[in-house]
Amino acid sequence: MATSRLLRTAGTVLTATALFVSGCSSGNPSRGATASGQPTDGRTGSAGAAPDAATASLKPLPTAIPSALRPYYDQKLTWRECGIVGFECTTMKAPLDYAHPSATTDLKLAVSRKKATGPGSRLGSLMVNPGGPGGSAIDYLQQYAPEPDSVRARYDMIAMDPRGVARSEPVICLSNAQMDDFTRVDQTPDDDAEVDRLTTAMRTFAQGCRTRSGARLGHVSTVESARDMDVLRAVLGDDKLTYVGASYGTLLGATYAGLFPSRVGRLVLDGAMDPALPARAMNRDQTAGFNTAFTAFAKDCAKHRDCPLGTSGPEEAGRRLTALFKKLDAHPVPTGSPRTLTESLAISGVTAAMYDEGAWPVLREYLAQALKGDGRGLLALSDSYYERDPDGTYANQMFANPAVNCLDLPGSFSGPDEVRAALPAFRKASPVFGESFAWAALNCAYWPVKPTGEPHRITADGAAPILVVGTTRDPATPYPWARSLASQLSSATLLTYEGDGHTAYGRGSDCTDTAINTYLLEGTPPPPDKHCT
Repeated sequence: MATSRLLRTAGTVLTATALFVSGCSSGNPSRGATASGQPTDGRTGSAGAAPDAATASLKPLPTAIPSALRPYYDQKLTWRECGIVGFECTTMKAPLDYAHPSATTDLKLAVSRKKATGPGSRLGSLMVNPGGPGGSAIDYLQQYAPEPDSVRARYDMIAMDPRGVARSEPVICLSNAQMDDFTRVDQTPDDDAEVDRLTTAMRTFAQGCRTRSGARLGHVSTVESARDMDVLRAVLGDDKLTYVGASYGTLLGATYAGLFPSRVGRLVLDGAMDPALPARAMNRDQTAGFNTAFTAFAKDCAKHRDCPLGTSGPEEAGRRLTALFKKLDAHPVPTGSPRTLTESLAISGVTAAMYDEGAWPVLREYLAQALKGDGRGLLALSDSYYERDPDGTYANQMFANPAVNCLDLPGSFSGPDEVRAALPAFRKASPVFGESFAWAALNCAYWPVKPTGEPHRITADGAAPILVVGTTRDPATPYPWARSLASQLSSATLLTYEGDGHTAYGRGSDCTDTAINTYLLEGTPPPPDKHCT
């Protein structure tokens, strides 16, 4: 795999941890979706749900469209060329506040489509979302999603950047220079002074979001974005929603099903999230997931004589990587540019490579460089992860991600003392990543907008069959989450991909792709509990 492709792959997936943001990750556009880890904090049961998971269920909305929302559902879209052959673009209006649609200004949400190419009769629209939260669905569609040919031939492929994301009234928090500083802040504080610097950085980030984003910061929740999807479904002329969502996109799709079960068509939820989990359990599970991915990487690395982390296996590899991080904490190394590789940037670079086993050879090379005092490779991975372009410009995904997550759920921690108390559990989940991931989960404690959501189950009673997909060694959306979501949704079938990486669709498994394509084209889900390799 070429480095440029790898870096774009890494840069389009996002986890909560190395970013001081909470929650989950996006799908992998270059592969279509992704993989899982086992929890280490006492979760049991066939669904893999936590003992403290929510029991309340998301209630569906009335099927009748309220008169105040009728102008949005009846609007006409004006399509135009958007600079990429075969694609059209438009904007759709949505109310800033669904509770008070006539009392607030409208949002303009960006939409793109690629019409069905044939042969075969058109099946309607297929909406896609790559996750994040904060991933651009339009970028995903225009770069990767019009595959495979059999699906593209029968559906109009549709993408809408969710509110607050990319082209749709984006949330903005920091300048590019401020973001450079933010990504360098020490994520593993050694004393009170470093804790103060970390919390100050989080407060500055949060206040920047309030100042630069205004009222829309309080209206970028998953529920509101799911309601936007229903408006788009109606405006496109579809009676039911057909949808493929990866990673966080599965939460968006499941939320749609819970709110509008009678309008569910064919829903693929790949790399599933568990809406019943509180934020701290989610962060801890994800930490264990990345430990599972690192263990798989270390075992593979040990097969190569030049493995920079040793050849005896995961335990030695973990010690050597931890030692490298500590060395960078004290003495950042040069990168051939004015920027140096710090511990925090190295952690995000290594984290990026955990999403896709195709990145492992490059990670071996870049770790070897860093151990010799050359940080340019890991810095490139980190920049891709943060969606930082070579000119120093950042995309808005790093801003939209906490904006959605901190609105959807109460934060994992209320202050540094709670993080300190939780460190043993996080270190147990991952000796390599646990400490940094725990501190990263503190960010919502300083968020300027109070959360509007709580953990909840989603049953979507009465919905058509839904396909939930989980990968057994997925770092960002651990496999037990897929099992849990499938057990909650009353009409779900679980499809398991036994492998590495984040999500499964388009990852190279003919078994998985055939099952998903058959469902999308014929409406027939695979047999219950089908496993693919």
